Amino acid sequence: METADAVMPFVTAAIGAYGGAVLTRTAELAARTPDARGARILQRVFGRGDPYSRRVIEEVAVAKPDDEPSRTALKLAIMKAFEADPVLATEVAAMLPRPAATAADHRREPAGGGMH
Repeated sequence: METADAVMPFVTAAIGAYGGAVLTRTAELAARTPDARGARILQRVFGRGDPYSRRVIEEVAVAKPDDEPSRTALKLAIMKAFEADPVLATEVAAMLPRPAATAADHRREPAGGGMH
């Protein structure tokens, strides 16, 4: 569920940008934008899309931005794909951006990486 939560901002941004055709978009995939990342995630999770996943994506594409039922259906479809293929969840998690290290993180690390 954690990975499904983490991908939602990216996949909904991609659907917002590309609509129901998000699974067939390829030219934008090299871009390093959240929309492109979301499109890559959706394509990895759903491939070209079975009828159910295409319908869920289309529902999100035409819904209002705050339409929770369609977003919940998308998240459930992603979670179902992760349950069916646990390796997929790990692969998708690796596609998410890494949080940037903060100055506070560096202050907590002992000089020399803790090796004395």
